[in-house]
Amino acid sequence: MINITRGQITNTVLSDKLVNFFEFTNEIDGNLFLGYPILPTMDNKIAIDALLISKEYGIIAFLFYDGVKKIDYEEAQDEVYAVLLSKLAKEKSLIKRGKLLIHLDVVTYAPNISESKVQENDGFTVCNNDNALSEYFKILHKDNQEYYEYAMRCIQSIGTMKKVLSREKAKTENSRGWILKNLEAKVANLDKMQMSAALEISDNVQRIRGLAGSGKTIVLALKAAYIHVSNPELKIAITFNTRSLKQQFEELITKFVYEQSEASPNWKNINIIHAWGSPTEEGIYYNFCKAHGQEYLDFSAAKKKSSYETAFSYVCGKVMLETTEFHQMYDIILVDEAQDFSSDFLKLCYEILPNNKKRLVYAYDELQSLTVNSMDTPENIFGKDIHGNAKVSLKNKNNQPREDIILDVCYRNSRPILSTAHALGFRIYGEIVQMFDDPKLWTDIGYEVESGRLEDDCDVVLKRTSKSSPEFLESHSKISDLIQFKAVDNEEEQASFVAENIKKNLEEDELEYKDILVIHTDPYLTKKRVGIIRAKLLDMGINSHLAGVTTSPDHFFLENSITFTSIFRAKGNEAAMVYVVDSQNCATDVASARNRNILFTAITRSKAWVRVVGIGSKMKSLVEEYNKIEAQNFKLAFKYPNKKVREKLNIIHRDKSRFEEEKIEKRVTDMFDLLKDIKNGNMYKEDIPSELLAELKELIKDE
Repeated sequence: MINITRGQITNTVLSDKLVNFFEFTNEIDGNLFLGYPILPTMDNKIAIDALLISKEYGIIAFLFYDGVKKIDYEEAQDEVYAVLLSKLAKEKSLIKRGKLLIHLDVVTYAPNISESKVQENDGFTVCNNDNALSEYFKILHKDNQEYYEYAMRCIQSIGTMKKVLSREKAKTENSRGWILKNLEAKVANLDKMQMSAALEISDNVQRIRGLAGSGKTIVLALKAAYIHVSNPELKIAITFNTRSLKQQFEELITKFVYEQSEASPNWKNINIIHAWGSPTEEGIYYNFCKAHGQEYLDFSAAKKKSSYETAFSYVCGKVMLETTEFHQMYDIILVDEAQDFSSDFLKLCYEILPNNKKRLVYAYDELQSLTVNSMDTPENIFGKDIHGNAKVSLKNKNNQPREDIILDVCYRNSRPILSTAHALGFRIYGEIVQMFDDPKLWTDIGYEVESGRLEDDCDVVLKRTSKSSPEFLESHSKISDLIQFKAVDNEEEQASFVAENIKKNLEEDELEYKDILVIHTDPYLTKKRVGIIRAKLLDMGINSHLAGVTTSPDHFFLENSITFTSIFRAKGNEAAMVYVVDSQNCATDVASARNRNILFTAITRSKAWVRVVGIGSKMKSLVEEYNKIEAQNFKLAFKYPNKKVREKLNIIHRDKSRFEEEKIEKRVTDMFDLLKDIKNGNMYKEDIPSELLAELKELIKDE
């Protein structure tokens, strides 16, 4: 079977003809790239019309010739052969004593000419019809399987993009460092869906959905770089919510642009900017206000007019209502973490693109927020035009770039880790706190029904497939080592456990500092609560930093320093060994979707091992919940809640309204005033009704 990835195609007629040949020729397996790769030459750069990478036939480049202008076949083929050979020579596994180990050839595909010339032994081949192509493939050597994976990695440029660390510390076989080195090599290739998502560029809106660890960020970086090299004059914006993603995007785009052009990106035409922005730092919303003469509100001002959680949604909605004429600001906008944004922000991005080409690409994880109020449909997000038709309706048509892409394979989390995150996130083995309205989403994200039915009020058992959760992600370690839940008695015991294990990770397990991440579950108390662990590490001679607090907001990992982070800054990042601390915060008696979202997001930062640690009885209940998941061999067994129940879940666990926020703020203010009066002697404890005091004590005694 042939897998086709469509890049920037210059000759659609010949592309379609070549695709038809491969689709109707069942004997040829492999990956066919159209308009890719783009490779640097002495003078400029060259885009390969089509490139086949096959386990049987090796690498074959196709040059399209329409028969209009006379060309020198041999000179054109030699140029392409030279740039491909130069590219492949960078992959050490493909070269031995200066000789290329995989078969490489260049063929001119010219259906509009009268004669073909099929050559053996790497001659100059010209094929003008399907019969000539079939004849050509019959004479080729058919054993290139050993070098296929290396060729794919090299052509995709992922050897550079997803750089495998040298890991000089990893000298002991089967140490954690040794295991990581092998894992990183195995995930160095993009799968066909990721590559298609990166290279297929529509003139309309594109939606990319995928699990945590499915490669959304790297796909967007590849897409931005590929567009920039193909069309350097276009103005591209890449935006996001988590500020530490800026560093990732800069590094990935720089590397990929250089691979294709041997030049640095023109940062005047690639803007990697935060969604909000300010007078001192660019952002989509700030730039919009400046370009359209609208009042800019910072977070503090927006919060006063709305709430802490709805501030950005409020300002985007405000300027959308107040703007009558929109100006083009970018040619293409790519949005990562779109689940963190309101419809108004996406609509704002849509309106500042050219009217004839609405190239907005938004990527998100259906489960990152873990609420039943998942992303709305494109029809609802972007609204209707003056004729009452939906402005955006995503379609996947044959021989055209897809507009709705799902990445269902998780290359970060192993099956036990990901299934645990889902089971805890929805609270499958307890009182379910949230559920998808559409049962099909479970299969979309890589689960299969082992028994029962995904229907209202039906018992069902779901499990991850070996395709969606590759086995090599879990086979390197025992399950009891991949994931551990631990309840301790106090803060001191938690700090000692984490610090001592980090010391062991560095000194015995042969891990690097950047392999380790400590995530705190309460973003408002992170700085205070992680202080004791950081102090213990310092006593051991181990440096650490609090991302975005003791470092620049745009940087997450540092050399020779352990990263501590709040859950907000953890999003979009990953590490081999993840410690989730104060996890009891996510195990309240009536668990909310918010608490479970925190737990889900923290656990899915791990690409190898995770330690979930917490204090007291609430943590013990979380350990018991995990034990039920483990006893089910990490399958999800539950009764699918009916529509009425799902609506009830929506009500119980909905986000707080502005009215509710104001009530909470008023009550907190009243409480502080009460404490202040008691402290100053204006009121005495005896003035407070005894039954109220008793209830307050009972309520907070476990905290």
